[in-house]
Amino acid sequence: PLRAAAALEACPAPAGNGAGPLAGLRFECLGDGSSVDLAAALAGRPALVNLWAWWCGPCAEELPYLQEYAQRAGDAVTVVTVHTDPNEANALSRLAEYAVQLPGVQDGSARAQAAVQSPPVLPVTVLLRPDGSVAKVLPQPFRSADEVAAAVEYHLGVKV
Repeated sequence: PLRAAAALEACPAPAGNGAGPLAGLRFECLGDGSSVDLAAALAGRPALVNLWAWWCGPCAEELPYLQEYAQRAGDAVTVVTVHTDPNEANALSRLAEYAVQLPGVQDGSARAQAAVQSPPVLPVTVLLRPDGSVAKVLPQPFRSADEVAAAVEYHLGVKV
């Protein structure tokens, strides 16, 4: 019932073998419970990976801006969330409450955060190049979709 209420977008389908620090890491897709190799799902295109948790106030503020940016970016940049707390039910409830339907994965053990060498704070946005390498780790909340767009343009060269 929580998955249905959240009505999240499907996780990206594998687009290649995947490379970079997320290679080989599999996560549960929040939208349908399937298993996702995140690096393979993001392979071949620029990506924004947002690390967040249901209890994080700044995360709650920025998630709608990430949703707005994703709608603006379309296929130019893949936007995916990674919930880093073990409580998946709370994540689904929060996403439904925020009306954020971005594709996302559940990572209760913070493996993605460790893999990209992110500091232990939230929210964190990781910008990945099409080859899977990390362009930038941004341990900061975004305050608008325009701020997100500016960061993506500066670090990935994708203007939307």
